[in-house]
Amino acid sequence: MSSSVVAYNGTSGTADSGRSSGVSDLNIFYNTGHEAWITVSSALVLLMIPGVGFFYSGLARRKSALSLILLSMVSVGIISFQWFFWGYSLAFSRTGNAFLGDLTQFGLMKTLAQPNGSANLPDILFCLYQGMFAAITPALAIGAVADRGRMLPAIVFMFIWSTVVYDPIAYWTWNPNGWLFKLPSYDFAGGGPVHISSGTCALAYSIMLGKRTGYNKNNGLPYRPHSVTNVVLGTVFLWVGWFGFNGGSALGMNIRAVVACFVTNLAASVGGLTWVLLDYRLEKKWSTIGFCSGAIAGLVAITPASGYVTPWGGFIIGVVGAICCNFATKLKFLIGVDDALDIFAVHGIGGMVGNILTGIFGTSSIASLDGSTYPPIGWIQHHWVQLGYQLAGVTAAFGWSFVLSCIILFLMNLIPGLSLRVSAEDEEVGVDDCQLGEFAYDYVEITRHVTDTVTIATPAMMSSSSSTAEKNSAEKTPGETV
Repeated sequence: MSSSVVAYNGTSGTADSGRSSGVSDLNIFYNTGHEAWITVSSALVLLMIPGVGFFYSGLARRKSALSLILLSMVSVGIISFQWFFWGYSLAFSRTGNAFLGDLTQFGLMKTLAQPNGSANLPDILFCLYQGMFAAITPALAIGAVADRGRMLPAIVFMFIWSTVVYDPIAYWTWNPNGWLFKLPSYDFAGGGPVHISSGTCALAYSIMLGKRTGYNKNNGLPYRPHSVTNVVLGTVFLWVGWFGFNGGSALGMNIRAVVACFVTNLAASVGGLTWVLLDYRLEKKWSTIGFCSGAIAGLVAITPASGYVTPWGGFIIGVVGAICCNFATKLKFLIGVDDALDIFAVHGIGGMVGNILTGIFGTSSIASLDGSTYPPIGWIQHHWVQLGYQLAGVTAAFGWSFVLSCIILFLMNLIPGLSLRVSAEDEEVGVDDCQLGEFAYDYVEITRHVTDTVTIATPAMMSSSSSTAEKNSAEKTPGETV
């Protein structure tokens, strides 16, 4: 069933602007309700990107806080160009083999009104929406540079990584020609292309950068998050934006989109509560950071499943995702990697858990709410082989992202001017100072560490200083410089 006003009657199966339909008004092929929802969803996903920056910034040390916000925003700029240039064509061209698209839509040529992704969407709108996914993925990964990574290599890496890693995985997963799509390995909104790939990339980046100065293999660095308020603010941006991230992935305004939004909010809620209780059992404290981390873990885990599971399935995925991600934060000590912001634990492991549980709780009754027809999906429908297909998607995304990320970073580090890490002296001063020359807060320029001491000028000291200056000025002879 198509909800288009008039069925599209132009070229299909090959790149075309959509004007071959022989009509003067191409809008007649599309329902403005669907277009409005996906346009709003695109803006919501864009909102998530500064949310990532604030979340990471709040978790980091204050002398490196601004660089993480900047890198998140730079990701929008770099990837928006990359997506326009060739990223969209590599990931969503209509022709290509089982592993990668071609350049038939290079520079968005022949990309306008022909449907893509869904009969509800013109090509250019689908490109806009998917471009936001492409932009947020390296933003999630690049938090691995916290406290010790240089900016220029990180920016160059985002462009290369998006082309070599993200675009192929997105093609496998969402393009009808992709091998995971044909298997099928179900991934509604990006458990593999977005979360597993970014979390695994962060793990590789952390390994290639090495540990921060003062890192302890048992306790990490003895610093608390510098701004819990920023963490909460980032969580709010992400939570709200995730409605567009998951709900928009229905590629139309339909009941499936509503169910995706509902289970997204439910999984985030129970994920936050689960993480808080897990931490409370150890610390006997109600942790704000714990609630925010749990909410993000629930959101990550529900992402691949949101368009396939019932509310009960979403509840279970939110709880299980938070539990797995909570315990996964200890993995960095086990394997000796300084994953400063636990990106692999939350996004990598959370994406894996969500993809696997989709093979258990996925049901065709929910998937078919957009008007399409699906065969039995998960174990609850006795489709046992689906779990194997889901594991294939998890393994492919993890292996491709980890190996290629390590290779890219290794080669970049050999190129003069693209060394990944700042010097020991610059690390002590702070990335914001040595790389940006700007600070998240004005006082950081004076006190980079909590232990730094500063002489505070009192009114009496200011008065004394003023009197001394006036006396020195009066004693100068005419013609002297005051």
